[in-house]
Amino acid sequence: MATYLYRLGHYCFRRRRAVLAVWIAVLIALGGAAGAFAGKTSDEFKVPGTEAQTTLDRIKDTFPQQAHGSAQVVFAAPAPGGATAPEAGRAVSEAVGRIAAVPGVAAVPDPYATGAVSPDGRVAIALVSFDHKLADVTDQQREAVRAAAEPARAAGLDVAFGGDAYNKMAQVDGGEAIGLVVAGVVLVVTLGSLVAAGLPLLTALVGVGAALAAIMALSGSFEIITTAPVLALMVGLAVGIDYALFILSRHRRHLDEGLEPDEAAARATATAGSAVVFAGLTVVVALAGLAVAGVPFLTVMGLAASGAVVVAVLVAITLLPALLGFAGRAIDRLPVRKRALHRETRPDGRTTLGERWARFVVRRPLAVLLAGLAGLGLLAVPAASLDLGLPGGGSQAAGTDARKAYDLVGAGFGPGFNAPLVVVVDAQGAPRPEQAVQGVAARLQTLPGVRTLLPPTVDRTGGTALLTVIPQTGPDDAGTRTLVNEIRDQRESLKSATGADIAVTGTTAANIDVSTKLGQALPPFLAVIVGIAVVLLALAFRSVLVPLKAVAGFLLSITASLGAVVAVYQWGWLDGLIDVPKVGPVVSFVPILLIGVLFGLAMDYELFLVSGMKEEYVHGRAPRDAVVAGVRGGARVVTAAALIMVSVFGSFVFGHDPIVQPIGFALAVGVLVDAFVVRMALVPAAMTLFGRAAWWFPKRLEKVVPRVDMEGEQLIARLEERPAKEPVGV
Repeated sequence: MATYLYRLGHYCFRRRRAVLAVWIAVLIALGGAAGAFAGKTSDEFKVPGTEAQTTLDRIKDTFPQQAHGSAQVVFAAPAPGGATAPEAGRAVSEAVGRIAAVPGVAAVPDPYATGAVSPDGRVAIALVSFDHKLADVTDQQREAVRAAAEPARAAGLDVAFGGDAYNKMAQVDGGEAIGLVVAGVVLVVTLGSLVAAGLPLLTALVGVGAALAAIMALSGSFEIITTAPVLALMVGLAVGIDYALFILSRHRRHLDEGLEPDEAAARATATAGSAVVFAGLTVVVALAGLAVAGVPFLTVMGLAASGAVVVAVLVAITLLPALLGFAGRAIDRLPVRKRALHRETRPDGRTTLGERWARFVVRRPLAVLLAGLAGLGLLAVPAASLDLGLPGGGSQAAGTDARKAYDLVGAGFGPGFNAPLVVVVDAQGAPRPEQAVQGVAARLQTLPGVRTLLPPTVDRTGGTALLTVIPQTGPDDAGTRTLVNEIRDQRESLKSATGADIAVTGTTAANIDVSTKLGQALPPFLAVIVGIAVVLLALAFRSVLVPLKAVAGFLLSITASLGAVVAVYQWGWLDGLIDVPKVGPVVSFVPILLIGVLFGLAMDYELFLVSGMKEEYVHGRAPRDAVVAGVRGGARVVTAAALIMVSVFGSFVFGHDPIVQPIGFALAVGVLVDAFVVRMALVPAAMTLFGRAAWWFPKRLEKVVPRVDMEGEQLIARLEERPAKEPVGV
């Protein structure tokens, strides 16, 4: 691999104008495609095969309103009884009439006619049904519904809008700009030059721009969940900056060694570029592996993010060498501090901080290992209480319309009115369908956890009915999940007693089913990821202990990160410091996303750090000296790369999106723990304890496992043997 990347680095350096022109053309083409073919992204987390989704698909022709978009318009008076006053009643009725006239609205019953008024007479709810599915409800329609409610506002009522149509998810609110600023500062401090610091930022933005344009162009042909481009942006920025930083740092090191700029760029692309390609491959495989869960929207998210990583790798090994060609020896122009050359000691004779830390770990490997394990163990304790769920109106930021509507409904009617369950009663095979429906309703009314049942909706033939069950608990409460299971457990006995079949669907039941399916998918997905890690790292390092140690470190990082997520988002710790929209269950796909993304990023640091150790070992250093040299050579860059990733991921925590915020927090904590505790402390401690055994590889496998030559050992040997005047190109 190193040989091919060496040739590619030389080619891109020398043909820099052509390479730059190609990337500009790619950006223009993808931008044009996005403008021409972009479609709408979806906020619906559908999982085919679950009972709720299968039932919804089955009844969408008989009860089309169940598959269409819906909304709540909540009218609240300032005092009890205010919503039932004559003036308020007239204003609400007028508003309801105007809403019904909005194009695309199929129905909106008057709350006074349906009895949708709270017992204290303060809150009234109008349920809006659109005549098309949620993904096709436009922002113009939402605004038209808002405007139509003006008579109620004029009468002094507070009006809030909730329901699926107003629970907008995955909205980027500009926090990523903070991450870019912090990343820029870290790059300037690390590289000491504005020119050098600007290159990783530039290449990362090019990669993210190309990836997002491609995703939006495909959104016209495929259903893409709203979170997918946000995740691609998050991951693409982080790895794009880091990959460029690794190659750029190696390039400057070669310049310090006296190589010409073209040769320095080619060798950096060959060695650091090999690690970038291999690291990128692990990220791509992990993200694409999300398809193992069998959840379509999660598969789309994984493919979108892996596409962004592929583009980041291509940019790093092609566009970056071209830009290095334009910079030449002016790479260190516009310095902000005096930069020391890449030496084992600083100009004043003192060793670097990275080397001092490495020597400390090598002297006390067992103590460092035990201390690190104890700290991570404590951080991981909350993970045992992990509870999964999907966000709804109650997860929106305080002050938003959706959150106000959710809180008003809960306060006025009870928390269960925010978690209605739809029970489909198929009585076509029953001797007396009407009595069968009544019998099912009577049985459900007696179940613990049921607050009330709304009047049934029956189809034209009278053979199928919808029963809306209102729980006593809210959508995030464990009691609601217990009730869903209890209703489903009644299926056989109800069939025997009434002749009717039942199934549970609706938004609340669908969210419970999705969370259950994702929870069940975690163990097999983790097993696949661990298997991939062992194979890839054995291939990269030709070692048995190194892959096993890397996997153990990865599992520690995952559990520690999940523990922090549970403590903050489920238990409410740091609530004053982090603006958590609502304390409750963790978003159900955060753990599986965390495993996929953090696996790839953890392998990045493992590859960059341990490859330096092996490079020193294969060149004759003793195992302990190789550990020190590997940490010394990679500490500064790995530290900077980790800080950049933490700043990019952490910047999304400043937003208020109930999905994006915990994902950003989980990844920021995961990278922080993995880079600074696992890779910079536990890995050198373990490698010291392993000694020469770290690089043991069975002879039988030596013969069948291909050589990747990620350290460029074979390439460097060929370059050193090459006659001085032989043309470059190997």
